[in-house]
Amino acid sequence: MAHTVRTYTVLPSIPERLKALQTLAYNLWWCWNADAVALFSKIAPKQFEELDHSPVRLGYAIDQARLEELEHDASFLAHLDRVEAAMGHYLNAKTWFQESHPTEKALKIAYFSMEFGIHESVPVYSGGLGVLAGDHLKSASDLGLPLVGVSMMYREGYFRQYLNADGWQQERYPENDFFSLPLIAELNPDETPILVSVTLPGRDVFLKIWRIQVGRVPLYLLDANIPQNRPEDRGITAQLYGGDQNMRMQQEIVLGIGGMRALRALGKEPTVCHMNEGHAAFSSLERVRQLIEDQKIDFATASEAVKAGTVFTTHTPVPAGNDVFPPAMMDQYFADYYRQLGLDRRAFFNLGRQHLDDEAEPFGMTVLAIKMSNSSNGVSKLHGTVSRKMWNAIWPTLASVEVPITSITNGVHTQSWLAPEMGQLFERYLHVEWQAKPTDHAIWTKIDPVPDSELWRTHEKCRTRLIAFARARLKMQLLRRGAPPSEVAAAEEVLDPEALTIGFARRFATYKRGDLVFRDAARLAAIVNNAQRPVQFVFAGKAHPKDQGGKELIARVVQNARIPEFRKHVVFIEDYDMNVARHMVHGVDVWLNNPRRPLEASGTSGMKIAVNGGLNLSILDGWWVEGCTNDNGWAIGGGEEYADLKYQDEVESRLLYELIERDIAPAFYNRGADGLPREWIRRMKRAISTLVPEFNTNRMVEEYLTRCYLPAHTREAKLTVEQLKPAHELADWRKRVGGAWSDIRVETVEAPTGQTLWVGKEFPVKVRVTLGAIRPEEVDVQLYYGLVDNRGEIGDPKTASLQATSAVDANRSVIFTGSVPCRASGQFGFSVRVLPKHPNLPNSVEPGLVTWG
Repeated sequence: MAHTVRTYTVLPSIPERLKALQTLAYNLWWCWNADAVALFSKIAPKQFEELDHSPVRLGYAIDQARLEELEHDASFLAHLDRVEAAMGHYLNAKTWFQESHPTEKALKIAYFSMEFGIHESVPVYSGGLGVLAGDHLKSASDLGLPLVGVSMMYREGYFRQYLNADGWQQERYPENDFFSLPLIAELNPDETPILVSVTLPGRDVFLKIWRIQVGRVPLYLLDANIPQNRPEDRGITAQLYGGDQNMRMQQEIVLGIGGMRALRALGKEPTVCHMNEGHAAFSSLERVRQLIEDQKIDFATASEAVKAGTVFTTHTPVPAGNDVFPPAMMDQYFADYYRQLGLDRRAFFNLGRQHLDDEAEPFGMTVLAIKMSNSSNGVSKLHGTVSRKMWNAIWPTLASVEVPITSITNGVHTQSWLAPEMGQLFERYLHVEWQAKPTDHAIWTKIDPVPDSELWRTHEKCRTRLIAFARARLKMQLLRRGAPPSEVAAAEEVLDPEALTIGFARRFATYKRGDLVFRDAARLAAIVNNAQRPVQFVFAGKAHPKDQGGKELIARVVQNARIPEFRKHVVFIEDYDMNVARHMVHGVDVWLNNPRRPLEASGTSGMKIAVNGGLNLSILDGWWVEGCTNDNGWAIGGGEEYADLKYQDEVESRLLYELIERDIAPAFYNRGADGLPREWIRRMKRAISTLVPEFNTNRMVEEYLTRCYLPAHTREAKLTVEQLKPAHELADWRKRVGGAWSDIRVETVEAPTGQTLWVGKEFPVKVRVTLGAIRPEEVDVQLYYGLVDNRGEIGDPKTASLQATSAVDANRSVIFTGSVPCRASGQFGFSVRVLPKHPNLPNSVEPGLVTWG
């Protein structure tokens, strides 16, 4: 029988004296403050562990009698007061941003990401991209940046993993109970939820806005699972990276377009938008649409203003990892929308195409993001190089080295990934400075005088805790799988708390080669069973549900772990999440990373172990190219790239075994009379002092601020004064100059070609250029020069601008002259080129107009 269900909420009755617990639980600042974590754990340690360390869920689950007991526990109350005071001080203290940039009152940054990994108790993340985004918010909070996050509130989040008897990954999607998450609904003055909508083919989809407070930073999450929507539309925010291409399109419309509309509804309109990966690229189009609607201007003017205030970060070093949509799907979803932008189909599609007017090319989200941004960056120096080559077709007249994509190397939020024991050690010897100034190299050099014995014993405690955790999880996995009692009992004996422990945990994609260490099983068996120098491995990781190759990798690792020779020395921990990651980065001695170079854009897991004294053993890919100094970890190979992948696996697995046998195990087990591995500890200290101050998100966010956010904010402000008059003038100039550019020709070049010059002399050049309708001050005539490589190309070009020295003659020609000092000897080459010049361009190569001599 049909009937109406009316809902009501029952909340725990928290005594007045404990009310601060609720305040703390609803600000995720607690999750990177060890004292706050300890406070919640003290309430009910076992329950806290079982409830994914969620203070909110613990609040619902805790017995009322226990709350009343805590109300009269002097020790607990003192602890509560201390943590409450610490959070109050944190939220109200003057911030780094206020002290460093006191005049930047108008800056407002919105950071869009498909996922945010802040803590395991808020499961709206899948892996590295989300955890990086979460760490970005935490550091933005620590530094006091005026930043908000924008994402989606997934009903099921990312899948939970379990393995069947064959080691094959299975997925389950438990629903998030929104009432047991630290979510705050954004409400209108009349207490009704604030709703925004996006248009999908034939209907509108409405979105509720939730907020999670991350220290000083709000994270806004959009939710389609509300009564106003059709059942199929309520599923748009069900799963992260779930469904087909239509679902991906709908989610990206919700994130980008819905996200911008949510910020407007909240009165939080940004001056700078940061798109973390191409998923959020539609946000730039919505900003343009809003500006057109508000100011009654054309697309060209509005897009100049929006591009000025937009920052884009790409994370994917392979074309297949970048979202593209077929033209027919774009027509289905955007035919009405691009008309609202004042664009025809051709102009709209060219925004997402590398090859203009190629009707067969799909619409690329990364291409759209690059074209609509003031600055674009990869996430390590090597990834910057890879990205410039990948997207060179957007600027076909440029060498890849000049493509305007830079790099800002990723980092990790130090306090979030630090073991509590190691944190106490730092407080004793580095004092509180390391928390306030994690980027200060001088502070981290203070690790050198720390007694070796204290550092080693602290690390050993963390390893022991990891082993206990791994055994407990393995036992739980076996019981769930219905394993025989003898196998369950044997789980108590896997791994040795004193043995050299190597960790491998990440997304299981084929290029990451999770099973490389098993390539020569007999050799590995000899390594792990060495009586004097045993070695053990802890694995964890998920494969994307549709990645069969990744699932096969997991199955191979699990099946190998069950072979008698490996059973006690290799463990695979199921359901990799931030909790498993924390235990592993706290406790392993060595972090193994063996992707195929250059497919690891950055990688951040190896950065997390450094602060805990762990050492990296990695291919020279991603961040490790910059981090490795050879005395702070080990490199597998010398940064080679291979065409023959089987040969690569053979060579690099052999190198991996040799490093473990000849360098790593001997350094770990070579002990002095006091039982300390002095050489190993020396490397631990080098890893802490060289890597921690560099590869943290405070450094990263400061770099984004100075290199991306502030320049974008300044340029956006410059273009939007006087009802966007400068933006309008720039758009008109771009159209006029672009239309006349084909008339430009370099007629003659006079220079001492073939001559021998001497260091200290100058290289003079005289160039005649026909400009047509373009004025001399609108061009930059450059000498493009540098050392010539063995292919006859200029590998590392430098440029020098030439000056107009004569008026325009009857043929519209102008003489440009200049000279370059000869500062070094060698075989040099040069070319002459003409670029457009305008004071309001982000850079001279961005328009893609280049005429070579």
